[in-house]
Formats: sequence, structure tokens, C-alpha cells
Amino acid sequence: MADNTLATGLSAVEARDRMASGALNATDYAKSCLDRIAALDSDIQAFEWLDPAFVMRQAEMTDAHRKSGRPIGPLHGVPVALKDIIDTRGIPTANGTVIDIGRVPDRDATIVQKLRAAGAIILGKTVTTELAFLHPGKTRNPVNPAHTPGGSSSGSAAAVAAGMAPLAVGTQTGGSVIRPASFCGVTGFLPSAGSIARTGILAQSPTLDRVGVFARSVEDAALLADVLSGYDEWDKATSPAPHPQLLAVASTDAPVTPMFAFVRTPYWHKASEACQQAMEELAEHLGEGCFEAGLPDAFGEAASVRERINLAEMSKAYHRYSRDGGEQMSLQLREALDRGSKVLAHDYIAALDWPDYLYAALGEIFQRCDAIITPAAPGPAPMGLESTGDSVFNAIWTLCGTPVITLPLFSDEDGMPMGVQLVGPRGGDARLLRTARWLVKHLETDDQGD
Repeated sequence: MADNTLATGLSAVEARDRMASGALNATDYAKSCLDRIAALDSDIQAFEWLDPAFVMRQAEMTDAHRKSGRPIGPLHGVPVALKDIIDTRGIPTANGTVIDIGRVPDRDATIVQKLRAAGAIILGKTVTTELAFLHPGKTRNPVNPAHTPGGSSSGSAAAVAAGMAPLAVGTQTGGSVIRPASFCGVTGFLPSAGSIARTGILAQSPTLDRVGVFARSVEDAALLADVLSGYDEWDKATSPAPHPQLLAVASTDAPVTPMFAFVRTPYWHKASEACQQAMEELAEHLGEGCFEAGLPDAFGEAASVRERINLAEMSKAYHRYSRDGGEQMSLQLREALDRGSKVLAHDYIAALDWPDYLYAALGEIFQRCDAIITPAAPGPAPMGLESTGDSVFNAIWTLCGTPVITLPLFSDEDGMPMGVQLVGPRGGDARLLRTARWLVKHLETDDQGD
């Protein structure tokens, strides 16, 4: 009989290492996750598709593989949940829309191929918003089910937060990894644009779409992102660069005390009082290790520019859905597609210049710091399930293509999580992870000292 505390008591790295040594069986670990899903998911509703027998067959094959003496992969025996816009061979992938119910891909997405090759167990498909846009799905926030879990990677964030999955994969076009991670109280990591291939994943906005990961620690996030990263000839955003070695770097101690830049962004007025106070206290606590930096006025347009690109590209990418099943779409999505179809060509082309233009203006800040700290969301998850929240604090970084990570460092007076977002320069993913790990440990040490 599996002990379902295994699902929450071990980090993914610890579980992987114990299964690799034979101290823990993959079948026991998988069973602990399934037991927890059975106990909790009727209320949380994080999973869109789950087949316990399929999970256990994978686990049994994993145990047999290790016992055979053959080499094992870096995710040996670790269950990973996948957002239901990621194609999985022989497993339903409905993209969060009734139009695609019954769709079963005959080919794995590139990242799923990588997961299988690394020895991971495909745990199930998690709920997403309609076509990964804004119309909410059925998932509830595990901390308080009366609050939104965020979106569009709602099920992935909730599954990790509830201890049903040690790791999960999501995607972000606006704030769909960082925001739900903040709302649900887990670590969410979005690598630099072009780090992880998107082949076989629903395309909404090729300029903006990125793959991200959910975990319960920085090291666990690095472990999963390490496996997923790399070149794919079918995704032109990727390049044949050396592997980033994310976990190896993230697990090392920073050679010197990191320096942080506190950036309020032009959207500071949208942050709740609790969020503003928490961020200011963190900056003050870091003392000489943190300076405040402002952004040029142009950054005030980042959210609208990001939206313009998103809607214009989405109107093209989702044309077949409008044509074949428009009446089955939510009014919210239909109106967004209509707005996207009306974006003028010269406005769209001009918007494509903004990512590099804005990123260049960040250069001076990054020369002075290891990471920017800024809110991950305007505050805790809003009450109600009609909205997935506001991605305004994610817009700049999504548009600029920078790596970002949110850490579950704060909570409000009601116990609802609030994340801190750390931002690094493009390509500085490993250093960002190491800096994030330093910050977590630094604050833990201070808490223990108190």
C-alpha cells in the first residue's frame, strides 16, 4: 500500500534520486500521487484526463527498466502533469474547447518526447481555459476554492499546489504560468523565449507563446526545465545552442551575495495594498543588496502592445475554430478574435519591433543587478471564478522574452498566496534560478533567526 504522503513529502529531485537508487519504487510514488488525486480532485478539478491504470503501467515499466541495469533518465519515475493543449500520442487533447472534444493526437509534442526519453511518467492532462485564452475552466484554487486559480494553466498550477503532481507543464502568452503559480502558492518558471520547443502545442501567438513549468521548489523547476530545453528544427524560435545546465547551476551557491533591482513598473497603482506593502518590505529587508530602478515611460504601453500582437496572431491561428465552431465559443473569445481581425497591418508590424526596443532599455538595470524583483500579480487570487485575474504585471516580461520565476514568499491576512516575480536577462536562466534559490534560503534563514 502506497503512502500518499510521498506525493507531498518529497521534492521531485529527492524522489528522482531515491527511485534511481532503488530506495523508492516508481509504482509506490505514482500510487501516492493517484491516491492524493482521488482524495482531492473532485473538489479542485485540476485534471481534464486521467487514467490511473495507464499511470501504473508506466510506473511498472520504469521500475523494470531500472532493475534491468540499463541507464536511467534524469526524470526517472517522476510523474509530470501536462496542460491540455500539449499533444500526447493516444491521449485526448481537447485544448480547453468543446470543439476539440474527442481529439486524440497520433504524435507527441516535442516536449512530451523529451519527457518520455527522460523516464518521466505522464500523469495526466490538466485543465486549461478555453483555447488557453481567458474564459475560465472548472479548476478551483486549492488554497481556497472560492478563489480563482488563475489561468490559462490553471490545472497545472493547482495540481502542483495540492500535492497531486510533483511537477507540471504549462504555457504562457500573457501571464499564464506566473499568475496561476502566484495565486496557488507554487514556484512557476518561464525560461527565456526560444528555450523550449513548442512543436505539437496549440499555437495562439507564435511571437509570444512560451512553455513554462510548475514545481514546489526552485531546484524542482530547474530539473524539469532542464529536460524540456533544447533545439527543435520544427520550432524556428529555438537554436542549436549548448545545453543551459539549469539544475547544476541552480543547485550551487551564489559566489557573491546577489544584487536585486526593485522595479514597481508603470502598473504599480494596480497592485493591492497588501502586495505593495509586501514588496516594499522585501526591498527594505534586502538592504544594500537591493536598489530601486524606474522604467522609461514607453513601458507603460507594454501591456497594450503585447495584447495587440496576441489578438492579431490569435485571430489568424484560431481561424479554423471560428470557421468550424464559432457558435460554440464563449462570447469573450469571439469578441477577442473580432478585435484581433481588425488590427491594422502597419500597427501589428510596428508592434513586433517593441520587444527588442524595450529589452534594450533594460540593459542598464541588468548591468547593475542579478535579478529584478517585481510583483507576480496585482495581489492574491481574486474571489470568484468568473475571471482568471489580471496579467498586467507579466506583460512587460512576456513581451521582452526574458526568463522569469515567481516564488511563493508572501500571503495576505486571509492566507492567500502572493508571489514575488524575479526577472533576468535573456539567456540568463541558470543564473536567475540560482539567484532565486539564494533568495528563498536567505529568507528562510532570517525566519529561523527570528
